[in-house]
Amino acid sequence: MKGLIITGILFIVLGIASLTYGGITYTTEETVLDIGPLEAEVENKETIPLSPVLGVVSLLAGSAMLIYGKKSS
Repeated sequence: MKGLIITGILFIVLGIASLTYGGITYTTEETVLDIGPLEAEVENKETIPLSPVLGVVSLLAGSAMLIYGKKSS
């Protein structure tokens, strides 16, 4: 049942991170002008939003895994 405890801890950490940051942000580069030796690029920041419900569910699932894992040990 150690695997269940470790998974529960991971779910709790991911839930806290989800509630704290609210989303995953990443940067992409896009070439907007390419004429011979002249080249222009622009950086776009994009965000994948994470629902607060996802964080709460992850926390609850992780807590349940910890409790069940401790009872089984």
